[in-house]
Amino acid sequence: MDSSPVNWEALDALIIDFAKSENLIEDSSPPSSPFLSSSPSLSSSSYHSRLIIRQIRRSLEAGDVDAAIDLFRAHAPFVLEDHRLLFRLQKQKFIELLREGTTEDRGPAIDYLRTFLAPCALNAYPEAYEEFKHVLLAFIYDKDDQTSPVANEWAEKRRYEIAGLMSSVLRAHLHAYNPIFSMTLRYLISIHKGFCFRQGILSPISDLTERLLLEERDPPAIPEESLYEAQPFDEVDIQALAHAVELTRQGAIDSLRFAKGDLFQAFQNEICRMRLDAAMLDELVREYCIYRGIVESGSLIPSRVQTLSEPLKGNPSESGCYSTQDGSLDVDYSSAKWSNSETSATTDMSSMRGTDVELRYASDPANNLEDCSTSGSHQSENLRLLRNRSHGAGERSKRKRWRGRHDELDQISDIHFNRCSKQGVSTAMQVASATISKAQQGVENINGEEKYEIVLGMKELASRGMAAEVVEEINALDPNFFAENPVLFFQLKQVEFLNLVGLGDHSGALKVACSHLGPLAASDPNLLKPLKETLLSLLRPNEDALVTGLPLHALATSLQVAFGQRLGIEEPQLVRIMRATLYTHTEWFKLQMCKDRFESLLRIDSLKENSTPVLTSLASSKSNTESCNLGSSQVTISSTTRVSDDGGSPNQASSRDVICDENAILKVMEFLALPRADAIHLLAQYNGNAETVIQQIFA
Repeated sequence: MDSSPVNWEALDALIIDFAKSENLIEDSSPPSSPFLSSSPSLSSSSYHSRLIIRQIRRSLEAGDVDAAIDLFRAHAPFVLEDHRLLFRLQKQKFIELLREGTTEDRGPAIDYLRTFLAPCALNAYPEAYEEFKHVLLAFIYDKDDQTSPVANEWAEKRRYEIAGLMSSVLRAHLHAYNPIFSMTLRYLISIHKGFCFRQGILSPISDLTERLLLEERDPPAIPEESLYEAQPFDEVDIQALAHAVELTRQGAIDSLRFAKGDLFQAFQNEICRMRLDAAMLDELVREYCIYRGIVESGSLIPSRVQTLSEPLKGNPSESGCYSTQDGSLDVDYSSAKWSNSETSATTDMSSMRGTDVELRYASDPANNLEDCSTSGSHQSENLRLLRNRSHGAGERSKRKRWRGRHDELDQISDIHFNRCSKQGVSTAMQVASATISKAQQGVENINGEEKYEIVLGMKELASRGMAAEVVEEINALDPNFFAENPVLFFQLKQVEFLNLVGLGDHSGALKVACSHLGPLAASDPNLLKPLKETLLSLLRPNEDALVTGLPLHALATSLQVAFGQRLGIEEPQLVRIMRATLYTHTEWFKLQMCKDRFESLLRIDSLKENSTPVLTSLASSKSNTESCNLGSSQVTISSTTRVSDDGGSPNQASSRDVICDENAILKVMEFLALPRADAIHLLAQYNGNAETVIQQIFA
């Protein structure tokens, strides 16, 4: 299966918003990214409200109905005023009293039955009294009798059902929706699974998605009785909602009824019913944040299991470190359990952060940079590298501290994470030492933390447009890197050329062009066009235009990916998920021949946006793909993978206009309960006539 490019800047914004919204990082500033402020209104939910919902869910799942009722009384009294919901809570409380007591001691359950459950059953809803009489059978049949008429009432899954129902109700009434990224991920994975099933293909990310998006969903919230007389809803909205979140037509109508006809609120209600493994998601987000330099890598050592695809060499000690052949200690990033306590292992990690890393990096040139420089003494090269790396000190000081979900019960987090961690969620600190080539022997003695800091330093320099410094440092560390990545080298020299033009140094710019850009273009014809476009800047040396036109963030990301892989640092698993799911999202709506009505709400359009105005023609070349590997795929979007402005794919929109009227499509979808793509396929066979299609099916 192909994959889609990802706009890393947009993804950064969504991830930071998620981490702040879930209180995973120590940062009180509000989201400030344009990716999150320029889209349709999305109900903002407070962390406090979501925490209350999680506490109520936890209480009900544990069978502690009294604790849940106390929380309702304090934070959501409207639930207890709704007799339909109150009856369900009281019925579950009755079962829990029976579960706790003995056969001889049924007094508390009988008293509760008389005082609370029976009176509520008379006024809850029409079927409530029948349900009340049915639950009385629990007096007769034992909880372990799986064939009894009340086996479902005794089953512990009933706890989870009522917990899910209450969560759905509270989310909608308190507007306590999940953060945008969390909803986006649910939606994209759901579409990805549906697309792979429909097309009969294997998902390349099934090892992650099967564990991340759980099969069970929370029950839907119950519409108010007064809303059952609501006006009919637009069939377009009904079908859009039904197929977006896999509902029946009646289910979509009920959801719209509960949301009082608000399609986007109904969509949020439904998408939040899908359940993610929270612990696994947090670990994936943390891995991404470390990789991108958003959070400190060693500020809070995760207490969850970390499993590497290739274990480090040596034998692990009890402190979680590996002893190497020379007797030194390397931190074990795959240790089964890390702590944030003041142990020797933690001391080792903290000593590798911040300025300590820089000082050790410069103080041991023999071990760290032997044979890396192309000229001059090792000491001068180390001092130069340290001086240049100090440019990134300010960036490191901006990194947030990861705090994790300390407000959750430890046992809940452990239960969820044990299911996913055993199969291995890799971290951004992976160092596959067995794959380091001979060309990398100059940096193989640098430990994983330092390699990670070096890559982030290169990314920071590139994002500031300091292309000459980037080339100089990488050549000192790995002289063969640019020989094997000529397109990245060309891009950096483009930046250097444009910077010189912006400063008015035309002579220096032409020297760069003659020495580097020209020879590179001569060896790769695909580079001739971008070279010509670059030379045109000599005619319009406007510094401001050059600064705003350079795709520095995209180039910095490409460099980070390519050079990171060179050092054995793998991309985050989250990026792998996003590439695959964004691709299937595009392909799915090509089949549907329409535009996704919810992609702006979930920022999917931003994740697909092209952010490379200057190097577009370059990045799409075959050479770029071969030279930069995954790096090039992040800086361009192919026009063939995007739907047209009216929602259809470029080569399908005209045929749809000719043979498939939108009303005919909706009519076939409604009467035959078919997906949109199937309805279009049938209409195409019968010249777009909906009545003929329906007659043929029922003939």
